[in-house]
Amino acid sequence: MIKKAYYYLFYKIYKSIEYTSKEFGGEFMSDFKTSLVLITLEIFIIFSFANYYNILFHSDSGIFPNSIWVIIILILTMIDYFIFHSKKQWKNIINNFDKLTENENNSGSWIVFGIIALVLINFAFSFYLYYQS
Repeated sequence: MIKKAYYYLFYKIYKSIEYTSKEFGGEFMSDFKTSLVLITLEIFIIFSFANYYNILFHSDSGIFPNSIWVIIILILTMIDYFIFHSKKQWKNIINNFDKLTENENNSGSWIVFGIIALVLINFAFSFYLYYQS
Protein backbone atom coordinates (compact mmCIF):
# COMPACT_ATOMS: atom_id res chain seq x y z
CA MET A 1 0.00 0.00 0.00
CA ILE A 2 2.76 2.47 0.95
CA LYS A 3 4.79 1.40 -2.07
CA LYS A 4 1.84 2.04 -4.38
CA ALA A 5 1.22 5.45 -2.76
CA TYR A 6 4.90 6.36 -3.23
CA TYR A 7 4.70 5.29 -6.88
CA TYR A 8 1.57 7.37 -7.33
CA LEU A 9 3.30 10.37 -5.78
CA PHE A 10 6.10 9.89 -8.32
CA TYR A 11 3.52 9.58 -11.10
CA LYS A 12 1.64 12.78 -10.23
CA ILE A 13 4.83 14.80 -9.80
CA TYR A 14 6.12 13.39 -13.09
CA LYS A 15 2.91 14.36 -14.91
CA SER A 16 3.02 17.86 -13.42
CA ILE A 17 6.64 18.35 -14.44
CA GLU A 18 5.97 16.93 -17.89
CA TYR A 19 3.01 19.30 -18.38
CA THR A 20 4.88 22.41 -17.24
CA SER A 21 7.97 21.40 -19.20
CA LYS A 22 5.91 21.23 -22.40
CA GLU A 23 4.44 24.65 -21.68
CA PHE A 24 7.84 26.27 -21.16
CA GLY A 25 9.90 24.32 -23.69
CA GLY A 26 12.00 22.30 -21.24
CA GLU A 27 10.69 18.85 -22.08
CA PHE A 28 13.66 16.68 -21.18
CA MET A 29 14.75 14.51 -18.27
CA SER A 30 11.34 14.64 -16.57
CA ASP A 31 12.14 11.45 -14.66
CA PHE A 32 15.29 13.05 -13.23
CA LYS A 33 13.41 16.22 -12.29
CA THR A 34 10.74 14.13 -10.58
CA SER A 35 13.36 12.25 -8.57
CA LEU A 36 14.93 15.54 -7.56
CA VAL A 37 11.57 16.81 -6.28
CA LEU A 38 10.94 13.58 -4.33
CA ILE A 39 14.39 13.63 -2.74
CA THR A 40 13.91 17.28 -1.82
CA LEU A 41 10.58 16.50 -0.15
CA GLU A 42 12.22 13.65 1.77
CA ILE A 43 15.03 15.95 2.90
CA PHE A 44 12.44 18.50 4.04
CA ILE A 45 10.77 15.79 6.16
CA ILE A 46 14.08 14.71 7.72
CA PHE A 47 15.11 18.33 8.30
CA SER A 48 11.77 19.03 10.01
CA PHE A 49 12.31 16.14 12.40
CA ALA A 50 15.82 17.42 13.09
CA ASN A 51 14.36 20.84 13.94
CA TYR A 52 11.76 19.27 16.23
CA TYR A 53 14.54 17.28 17.95
CA ASN A 54 16.50 20.48 18.52
CA ILE A 55 13.40 22.18 19.92
CA LEU A 56 12.51 19.32 22.28
CA PHE A 57 16.02 18.85 23.64
CA HIS A 58 17.02 22.52 23.57
CA SER A 59 19.95 21.73 21.37
CA ASP A 60 21.58 24.26 19.09
CA SER A 61 24.17 21.93 17.66
CA GLY A 62 21.81 20.16 15.29
CA ILE A 63 20.90 16.52 15.24
CA PHE A 64 23.15 15.68 12.27
CA PRO A 65 26.58 17.02 11.36
CA ASN A 66 27.19 17.99 7.74
CA SER A 67 28.87 14.69 6.91
CA ILE A 68 25.76 12.80 7.99
CA TRP A 69 23.60 15.02 5.76
CA VAL A 70 25.80 14.08 2.80
CA ILE A 71 25.37 10.40 3.66
CA ILE A 72 21.59 10.85 3.99
CA ILE A 73 21.41 12.51 0.58
CA LEU A 74 23.52 9.75 -0.97
CA ILE A 75 21.32 7.06 0.58
CA LEU A 76 18.13 8.78 -0.63
CA THR A 77 19.64 9.11 -4.11
CA MET A 78 20.63 5.45 -4.21
CA ILE A 79 17.20 4.33 -3.01
CA ASP A 80 15.55 6.53 -5.63
CA TYR A 81 17.84 5.13 -8.32
CA PHE A 82 17.06 1.52 -7.44
CA ILE A 83 13.31 2.12 -7.11
CA PHE A 84 12.78 4.17 -10.28
CA HIS A 85 15.77 4.23 -12.61
CA SER A 86 17.96 1.10 -12.46
CA LYS A 87 15.78 -0.85 -14.90
CA LYS A 88 13.73 2.11 -16.05
CA GLN A 89 10.90 1.07 -13.74
CA TRP A 90 9.57 4.63 -13.87
CA LYS A 91 8.24 3.96 -17.37
CA ASN A 92 6.16 1.02 -16.10
CA ILE A 93 4.90 3.12 -13.19
CA ILE A 94 3.79 5.90 -15.56
CA ASN A 95 2.12 3.42 -17.92
CA ASN A 96 0.28 1.65 -15.08
CA PHE A 97 -1.11 4.82 -13.56
CA ASP A 98 -2.01 6.26 -16.97
CA LYS A 99 -4.68 3.55 -17.08
CA LEU A 100 -6.59 5.10 -14.16
CA THR A 101 -9.84 6.87 -14.90
CA GLU A 102 -9.97 10.65 -15.01
CA ASN A 103 -12.05 10.74 -11.82
CA GLU A 104 -9.49 8.62 -9.94
CA ASN A 105 -6.66 10.80 -11.20
CA ASN A 106 -8.44 14.02 -10.21
CA SER A 107 -9.04 12.84 -6.66
CA GLY A 108 -5.48 11.49 -6.50
CA SER A 109 -4.17 14.87 -7.64
CA TRP A 110 -5.82 16.58 -4.68
CA ILE A 111 -4.40 14.01 -2.27
CA VAL A 112 -0.88 14.45 -3.68
CA PHE A 113 -1.26 18.23 -3.59
CA GLY A 114 -2.35 17.96 0.06
CA ILE A 115 0.61 15.75 0.98
CA ILE A 116 3.10 18.10 -0.68
CA ALA A 117 1.46 21.12 0.97
CA LEU A 118 1.63 19.41 4.38
CA VAL A 119 5.32 18.61 3.91
CA LEU A 120 6.11 22.21 2.94
CA ILE A 121 3.99 23.72 5.73
CA ASN A 122 5.55 21.33 8.26
CA PHE A 123 9.03 22.28 7.05
CA ALA A 124 8.32 26.01 7.39
CA PHE A 125 6.58 25.53 10.74
CA SER A 126 9.54 23.56 12.14
CA PHE A 127 11.82 26.50 11.34
CA TYR A 128 9.34 28.92 12.85
CA LEU A 129 9.28 26.93 16.09
CA TYR A 130 13.04 26.46 16.02
CA TYR A 131 13.69 30.20 15.82
CA GLN A 132 11.07 30.93 18.48
CA SER A 133 12.78 28.68 21.01
